[in-house]
Amino acid sequence: MMPLAATAADEDPYAIDGPWKYTFVPPTDGWKLADYDDSKWQEGYGGFGTRGTPNSRIGTVWNTDHIWLRRTYDLETIPKKPALLVHHDEDTEVFLNGVQVAKFARWSTEYSVYPLTDEGRQALKIGKNILAAHTRQDTGGQYIDIHLIDENNVPKLPPARLPDRPYQSELITKWGSEVTPENAWREYPRPQMTRDKWENLNGQWNYAVTSENQDNIPEAWTGQILVPYALESKLSGVQRNLRPTEALWYHRSVELAPQDGQRTLLNFEAVDYACRVFVNGVEVGSHVGGNTPFSIDVTKAAKSGLNDVVVRVEDKTGGAQLRGKQTLDPHGIWYTPVSGIWQTVWVEQVPSTYISDVKILTDPETGRIQIAPTIEGNGAAKVSLKATVYDNGNAVADVTTAKEDLVVEIADAKLWSPSSPHLYDITVAVLDEKGAVIDMVSTYTGIRSVGTVRDEDGDLRFTLNGKPIFHWGPLDQGWWPDGLLTPPSDEAMLFDIEYLQAAGFNMIRKHIKVEPRRYYYHCDRLGMMVWQDQVSGGKSPPWTRMKPDPVDAEWSDEDHAQYLREFDEMVTTLESHPSIVVWVPYNEAWGQHRTVATGDWILQRDPTRLVNIASGGNYWPVGHVADHHSYPHPSFPLQQERLNKMVKVVGEFGGHGWPVEGHLWKKTQANWGYGGLPRSAKEYQARYEESIDKLLQLKGEGIAGAVYTQTTDVESEINGLMTFDRKVIKMPAEELKAIHVPVTK
Repeated sequence: MMPLAATAADEDPYAIDGPWKYTFVPPTDGWKLADYDDSKWQEGYGGFGTRGTPNSRIGTVWNTDHIWLRRTYDLETIPKKPALLVHHDEDTEVFLNGVQVAKFARWSTEYSVYPLTDEGRQALKIGKNILAAHTRQDTGGQYIDIHLIDENNVPKLPPARLPDRPYQSELITKWGSEVTPENAWREYPRPQMTRDKWENLNGQWNYAVTSENQDNIPEAWTGQILVPYALESKLSGVQRNLRPTEALWYHRSVELAPQDGQRTLLNFEAVDYACRVFVNGVEVGSHVGGNTPFSIDVTKAAKSGLNDVVVRVEDKTGGAQLRGKQTLDPHGIWYTPVSGIWQTVWVEQVPSTYISDVKILTDPETGRIQIAPTIEGNGAAKVSLKATVYDNGNAVADVTTAKEDLVVEIADAKLWSPSSPHLYDITVAVLDEKGAVIDMVSTYTGIRSVGTVRDEDGDLRFTLNGKPIFHWGPLDQGWWPDGLLTPPSDEAMLFDIEYLQAAGFNMIRKHIKVEPRRYYYHCDRLGMMVWQDQVSGGKSPPWTRMKPDPVDAEWSDEDHAQYLREFDEMVTTLESHPSIVVWVPYNEAWGQHRTVATGDWILQRDPTRLVNIASGGNYWPVGHVADHHSYPHPSFPLQQERLNKMVKVVGEFGGHGWPVEGHLWKKTQANWGYGGLPRSAKEYQARYEESIDKLLQLKGEGIAGAVYTQTTDVESEINGLMTFDRKVIKMPAEELKAIHVPVTK
């Protein structure tokens, strides 16, 4: 029975939102009747309309002139005071079992209760009832949502029900079309701390979706999902949305051979968002945060032979949860949710005393390399450490010490830069009391420093190894039509970086996303600087950009602590990559809170890098950078003298759109670029060149860096230098490089 009482809806917040059949094509006669065949109509959940219609709750997008709807109600009893709860925009006719029971002209701006007439009450019957409606849209917003209710018990409507499936675009990259369970992300996932022995657990896992209230491991599994691709992605093989009221479960059997004196570590590169992990029915660990790697020691639960690994995930995609561009209501600059395992899962056997992390600091003035390994295990206090540094395979320095930090100095050190991204390979070993190797890992570093300096005009400029350098790069969001946040392959991920480098960019602003660790390895070895954003979420203050006296959003101590915990995990994961030169805690006031305290925290946490506290504002005087966003062409409030104590940058500009037929995520009027769409490819390039001319003028006036939006189209955004599927390059790299020469010289 479809519940009509508020109490029933309270037990299940979506109980009132039963599925509708709908069509945008004029139906044949009889569409209002109970026995009409609507099997070829589409199915969706209310309300139906376009975003921005006042007080609407969009469950299904409707943006045509007409919509016809049918919904079934199975009634065990006739309500004493049956009524309709309706919000309409515009003209609407409503029928019960073929009888017209209401007609609404023009539009409403909120939900209202309309008691059924005597004729309407008489049309109701015990058993199956068909509620049908036709709504016509003229101008402005459009919306229709209808519920059969009991006037004595008007329900409180929940947010619109999340559709069962995300939008299923036909787009796929060439790499995505080649993905199989056997080749899905086979590369070693942790390039800055490698061991020879490890096992990749990517491939087919079992999965199930249950209520969030279920804690017991499911007895049956729904099907298979391809790890490491998120539940909602095409490459996962599932493409299903995870509702905030649900839990996602994974299961796989893993062959293990534990040995005495060794530990078994189960490693997850990223799981979105909160997860619990079970091995052989025993809960072995948990993690909260969807963007960073974590490791769980499963030694006590592991056994020789097959081991059952189960992962339980919850992902609300809301509240204070750090989620970046993900939303339950994808539109505009907000994209399809990503839930569950979305990066590599792997297992390794390590000695009982082992290296769990390596932090590296460098100094180009002295050639100094400082290596700080973290040692785990009961014997950690009795061991000594050894590091050997190699240059092109030749040992150039080594050191052994009982202290935590290993320090070497390289004579005539080769420095890391975009023009010469030299890397030194390093081995770090744990030695027992006799000098025998207990554990060894391989890593690398690039010797470089970042800073600022005032030029002859008194403007602050970025420096790399003490020399001024203009930071010039694209906004890069790292989304894919087939893998969503997960690149379809390592090769695909590398393609983007190599294109940008060939186009004459020396920096990438990694926007509201933490990439797989191999991404930063590629930037290290290719010589691409990175501005790394922290992932956003939570409450936001008003966006006042660069104006004085901004305000922060109010966050609880608990939510702020979780924000810093995830920020710290990101920094811990990435801090030894020479490519990362700037941390960006906030963007455009999204989730911006306790700004000065957050800025002071990251300045103390990593004093070796620069801090751009809030790209696009809200600007607070903390860190090193004042960052203004300006679309479509770059600009900066140079008249504000208070900003002169900071490095001045245009952290976003451009966004010039160009739609490429056959390569659109969705062909819709909602596809957009900044400043309206050009009429030709020639005009598109002219707009780009005009932006670069304006940037060059700003550079001469003191601007020290700039970010062009963006590398690729993303869902309905069509302002990329490439299409979303990377199959069409809108601006060839060689042409861009020629245009960019004056920017970085």
